[in-house]
Order: sequence, then structure tokens, then C-alpha cells
Amino acid sequence: MKIYIYFIVIYISTILSAKAQKEHSDIHYQKAFNNLKNMLANKSNANLKNAVFHVENAYFDNLLDYQSFEEEIEGLTILCQGFVKSNSLQYTDKDKVKIEKFASVFKILTDTLFIRLDSLQDYHLPFGYDFEDFFGDTDWTKGFVSKLLATKKGNCHSLPYLYKILCDELGAEAHLALAPNHLYIKHHSKKTGWYNTELTSATFPIDAWLMVSGYVSLEAIQNAVYMDTIGTHRAVALCVVDLGQGYTKKYPDNDGTFILQCCELALKHFPTCINAMLLKAETLFAQHKKLSQSKGKDNPETKAKFAEMNKTYQQIYQSGYRQMPKQMYANWLLDLKENKDKYINKKVAVFNK
Repeated sequence: MKIYIYFIVIYISTILSAKAQKEHSDIHYQKAFNNLKNMLANKSNANLKNAVFHVENAYFDNLLDYQSFEEEIEGLTILCQGFVKSNSLQYTDKDKVKIEKFASVFKILTDTLFIRLDSLQDYHLPFGYDFEDFFGDTDWTKGFVSKLLATKKGNCHSLPYLYKILCDELGAEAHLALAPNHLYIKHHSKKTGWYNTELTSATFPIDAWLMVSGYVSLEAIQNAVYMDTIGTHRAVALCVVDLGQGYTKKYPDNDGTFILQCCELALKHFPTCINAMLLKAETLFAQHKKLSQSKGKDNPETKAKFAEMNKTYQQIYQSGYRQMPKQMYANWLLDLKENKDKYINKKVAVFNK
């Protein structure tokens, strides 16, 4: 409740501030960039929870309260620990302790839980998928973990982030994975091998579901663009891309310099990050357009920018990336929801009811 009230206050404050200001200051973004850069410089310092907070706090002009953010996550972590102690998992292999942690996070995020403490009874409601503006075109905070904690509604960005953060807190690292316009979870167990966890529909889809759309090419898989495991270090690099995207949303008239810094830092530590490549290409395109208008197409600077832009687009194409239309993405998610039996991995361990 505390973070909900705080989120509403800073959300309104940010909107009013954005409308009032004529010139922007990137001091909060530069601070967040430096924090993420320091994390990436030493893999042992990588922490997704802190990285996500830095990104979202920059967008909110440094008004997001870390203590409230951490307390919400700590409360969910304790709930996961309690659930493991009081429930039995249908799993007997040697890595049972780790799999129990994964399963408890999935249960906490996707199901209603009744909690009994002595004579007191309460219930915990699941987190749901926010189908309204799920790309954040109108409201960029739709993909924020802080918004998810405040409203219990998230998307394919915030839900996997929160899932991994909770697994990290429990001492069982989960892996993020990318698909077109999408983020999900990959796990490994001794019994099942690698398996997928999908938070938008609360299911465990097989790889065929990820490929059925036709927008995941064999080249993209071979080049580790899609369906590859993303550990904590590269997840922080992904947050650097989020930082650049948020900067674009907050300051649409920027000159692209800061965004390209974010892209280059992310690609340095995550060379196959398609999100960084796409953001870089879009930014170079915008810079080239402005140069063409101000200096002309034949200007040496304009030509150099075009060459850089063209090189980036070629790298994207060679990676195996294919653009997935937004409506196709929505249909893709709906297909999993309505045709679960076709795509679910039925070998994944679940808690006894």
C-alpha cells in the first residue's frame, strides 16, 4: 500500500513537471547511467533489483523511494519462503531446493494464496497482465516494476523482471530470455532440462510456441539474438537499453547523444542485444534526418551518419531479426492463452494442491 500511494504521488508530480519544463536536465539519467556502468565493470556487482530501480528512478526525476521499493520486494520474498515451508513440490531430484524456489515465485506471482497466521487469515492476490497499452506507447511506466508492485498489473517486461529479482533474492538465479517484442524466463532442472516460464499467461510453453509466429528465425537463434539465456550481468546491460528508451520517451526532442551512449555500453557487455541494436538504429535514423534537413544530404557529416546508420541496419538484418507487427504479437499471446494444451510443457514440476 505504501508504494502504491508513493507511486501515484510521483507519477502525478512527474507529469506536472514534464508539462512545466521547457528545457530538460539529464542529471538523474547521467547518474543512473554511471551506476549501471559501474555495475557492468565488475560482474560481481551486477544486481538486477538495483539496476531496475536506477532506471525507473531516473524517469521519475529521482523521486522514487528505494526503501519502499525494497520493502515490497522483501515482503514478496518472505511470502515465497513461507510458501515453500508449508507446501510440497512434486519433484524428487537433487536440485529440489532450487526448483522449489522457482516454483514458489511462480505461484506467488500467478495465483491467489490464502494466508493463515495464528487466528488471523488473509489472502494474496496474483499479479495480472495489463492488456492496455502493453508496449507503453502512451504511458512508458506500464513496463515498470514499481508500477507492477503498486497496481499488481504488468506486462512482458515488468513481470519477468520481478520474477528474476525475487529468484535472485531467494538465492536461485533465473535467466531472462528474449523473443520478438517479448521477455520471458528460462530455467534448468535435472529432471526436465531447459524449460520456459511465461508470466503473461502463467504457463510453461515449449519452444515451439516461441517459434510458431514465424518471427523467430533460425539465424536469430544461432546468433543468440532470441531464446538464449540472459544472466544477471547481461540483464543489467538490458537495463541500460531501458534507460535509453526511457530517456527517449521523456525527452523526445533529444539529440541522441545520451541514447547512443546507452546503446554502446549495452552492446559492449551484451554484443547480441537486439534491443540495443534497434534503439541505436532508430537513433541514428533520427540524427540523419535532422542533418539532412539542416545541412543537406550531400554534406560529409550527413553522409557519414548515413553510413553508420546503414551499417547498423545491416547488422540487425544479418542477426536474423525480423520485425513482428504489434497486432501479430497480441494474437501470439492470445494463442497461448486459448490453446494451452498445444504449447505447455507438462513435465514441469508443480506444488501439490
